[in-house]
Amino acid sequence: MDELIGRLVANVGVDRTAAVTAVGIILQFLLKEGPADKVQALVAKLPGANAAIKSAPLDSGGMFGAGIMGAGTRMMAAGLSMGEVQAVTRETMSYAREKAGEDAVGDIVGAIPGLAQFV
Repeated sequence: MDELIGRLVANVGVDRTAAVTAVGIILQFLLKEGPADKVQALVAKLPGANAAIKSAPLDSGGMFGAGIMGAGTRMMAAGLSMGEVQAVTRETMSYAREKAGEDAVGDIVGAIPGLAQFV
């Protein structure tokens, strides 16, 4: 994850702590909403992904706790602006494509309603 976190700090301008939290939230979201086998295969190809998932605050649900909106709300609660949430998500998915391949990530994105418009 160090490579990805470094990219988020350099390219998006978020601080390291917020970047780590955001990546964990994104991966938690994919695990919850995406096809389990495909997301697990993706996580296995991202060094440090499991640690990021475990370090992110757990989804407590609530009015905006579900789906894409919930993940975005959780990232904003971690200190990111809406623009930063979008940029971090795009950069994270770009990194995932580099590590796991376009087809693998495309299958996951295609299986989660509404995600394609954010990545």
